[in-house]
Amino acid sequence: MTAIAVTIAGSDSGGGAGIQADLKTFSALGVYGASVITALTAQNTRGVTGIHDVPPEFITAQIDAVYSDLQVNATKIGMLSQPAAIEAVAAGLQRHNVKNVVLDPVMIAASGDRLLAPEAVEVLRRVLIPRATLITPNLPEAAALLGAPEAQTESEMKEQAQRLLALGARAVLIKGGHASGAESVDFLVQPTMVARLAAERIATTNTHGTGCTLSSAIAAGLAKGQPLSDAVREAKAYVTAAIAASGKLHIGQGHGPTHHFHKWW
Repeated sequence: MTAIAVTIAGSDSGGGAGIQADLKTFSALGVYGASVITALTAQNTRGVTGIHDVPPEFITAQIDAVYSDLQVNATKIGMLSQPAAIEAVAAGLQRHNVKNVVLDPVMIAASGDRLLAPEAVEVLRRVLIPRATLITPNLPEAAALLGAPEAQTESEMKEQAQRLLALGARAVLIKGGHASGAESVDFLVQPTMVARLAAERIATTNTHGTGCTLSSAIAAGLAKGQPLSDAVREAKAYVTAAIAASGKLHIGQGHGPTHHFHKWW
């Protein structure tokens, strides 16, 4: 069987994040990728200049078209900027009994531009997080979801991840890329275990789309039948290598993308 993953996310016209990054990641990791586009963004490496939301009924039409035909093994969910879009996706997941859902609660772009309407945060917590196999918030996103200050220490990261578990997700990967220190430390927190995942912190401005790439790499691993912990570890290794190789690309004048195809180019 061909491993199939679907990305439900926004389009990045600059090609470094969103749907474009997800499909590149799926391909790089040997998984067939399909997509449900939730928003069009006018953006590049320097920022987001416009967002055009896809009507909820057309998000629903895309979901029904894809899941009624393809045997989907895993789903990554990214940018959902409006409450109605979140509701449409949650209903689609339930309607098609979707498994292996990786939710990246995208709120702010690498450029600092807000991608999630403030009123949508509560809807995300209520209807989508409980349907997730894994959620992958960075430190600002975890704080926003909890209405709490941003975690400053590893113990605070673990405590916030436990609070996010209580919202209904089956696992939480809280990411420390926004922290400081020689290592970039993430924690994979499940009801019965906590795993510390560390990698050398790479000094680079090429960080556009790293969160999208990580979550879609995890979905690719799940699509291939990997256990969650293995999928997370391999995804972190892939993203770390893609960031390390990003200097080989010369894309744009702002936050450049990771090098999704570093093994081949």
